[in-house]
Amino acid sequence: MPDQLLQLIPHPLAASYGVRLLLWRDDLLNPDLPGNKARKLKYNLLAARTQGHTHLLTFGGAYSNHLAAVATAGRLYGFDTIGLVRGEEHTPLNPTLARCVTDGMQLHYLDRTTYRRRTEPEFLADLQKTYGPAYLLPEGGTNALALRGVAELIGELRQQTDFDAVAVAAGTGGTLAGLALGLAEAHYPARVLGLVALKGAGFLRDEVDALTQAATGQPLTNYELHLNYHFGGYAKLPPELRAFIEHFEADFGVLLDPIYTGKLLSGVLDLISRRHFARGSTVVAVHTGGLQAWAGFGQ
Repeated sequence: MPDQLLQLIPHPLAASYGVRLLLWRDDLLNPDLPGNKARKLKYNLLAARTQGHTHLLTFGGAYSNHLAAVATAGRLYGFDTIGLVRGEEHTPLNPTLARCVTDGMQLHYLDRTTYRRRTEPEFLADLQKTYGPAYLLPEGGTNALALRGVAELIGELRQQTDFDAVAVAAGTGGTLAGLALGLAEAHYPARVLGLVALKGAGFLRDEVDALTQAATGQPLTNYELHLNYHFGGYAKLPPELRAFIEHFEADFGVLLDPIYTGKLLSGVLDLISRRHFARGSTVVAVHTGGLQAWAGFGQ
């Protein structure tokens, strides 16, 4: 494990409210497969191997970090990969999809109506007939095995520091649910904050509750969902968010990604300014990687 995964962020705003702000650098954990995607894939890849699969099949949008991660995992661990992409094909490929192809992923495109069927058992069975036997990974990589991989982050973090809250950007809710599971199983009295990167994503509460109930037998109550830090919606990069990310890198030497972690740190600092955390609290924000997304924004 690399040194210095836990970094102090001496932001003047945090200091003025008496909050110790730390950044967990999951983006540095594995240079080839950085961030929370590696954690979500860990036990799924083991299950695929145990079940004798040689192919991985999954879903994602044209700029999906998950598609890129599955393609890289296939290259690293010897799986053939198939990515079903939402929407029509556009050429030349954007940098995310070009990277997927370079890593050996076969891309196929689904119109948006068909793509909405991606969780239907009958549709998934038809995919197995069309593309051959494959280990199915859901969009975003979120399932029960993914939660187990993410939950391990809590133990790693506790080896480094005590903390009162851990904050993460939320897309499908899997990383948030995994962290909540890790805290619950460790009986550690901190809370998880999920700052949602999507507009109108109140449905994620039901998703997280269903995930944690499946893992523990009951929904967990040790998490919060914050819906007001999406900056206009998924993959939106307004000037104020871009400026925040640029200033953060200049001040602290850390590049945040434009889809998730930029919104996360901006939101955490806003919550600090609103006295959401008691004076003397330690708050850990998790950098989940995703820096490949910058290629699509013309950094």
